[in-house]
Amino acid sequence: MDVRRRFIVSLWLILLAGPALIAQTRAAGRPVLVCYGDSITAGYGLRTGESYPDFLQQKLDARGYRYKVSNQGTSGATTKDAVANLRSILLLHPEIVIVEFGGNDGLRGLPPDQTRRNLDQVLTALESAHIKILLAGITLPPNYGKDYIQSFEQVFRDIAAQHHAAFVPMLYKNLVHVPGAIQADGIHPTAKGSEIIADTLFPVLKPLLHKSQ
Repeated sequence: MDVRRRFIVSLWLILLAGPALIAQTRAAGRPVLVCYGDSITAGYGLRTGESYPDFLQQKLDARGYRYKVSNQGTSGATTKDAVANLRSILLLHPEIVIVEFGGNDGLRGLPPDQTRRNLDQVLTALESAHIKILLAGITLPPNYGKDYIQSFEQVFRDIAAQHHAAFVPMLYKNLVHVPGAIQADGIHPTAKGSEIIADTLFPVLKPLLHKSQ
């Protein structure tokens, strides 16, 4: 009985100490910056270390920011998937989340109002968890039609304004005319393009950052 009693007491001590141990671990670790998006974030068609989150990590490290960048990109994901997978993002307890979704909604011709509702849910959940947000917008090929493209682009502007989020209206704005920045599919960035995306995001991201002492 003594052995069993000691085991039970030890188990309760571990359970009671658990939250404190977790808090200490988080305090000692680096704050998490999540890149939450689709194939652009995931690094579709690229080798390990060539996605824009990888280049963002390099930029942060070089400038003395101790953030740990977590690449939570999923190829083919839509804004509906972004809503469905929110819990897994919140469980990472990020300090900042870069939200990069919508391209697949547009390419599939989904109603812009549907994209709007989904992005609103994503940003609302992150705000409720007191997480800083950077929203990345995107556009579509011209064959989707002027009216649809305008409605699609307006979604990002409206959501950013509604939530007072840091905002990059066009993620590709600095790479579209750079040779070798887009893969042969005409959609996804090369390693060179990913580096340009990191450069595009960083000035808007910087006000959300802090340097640990």
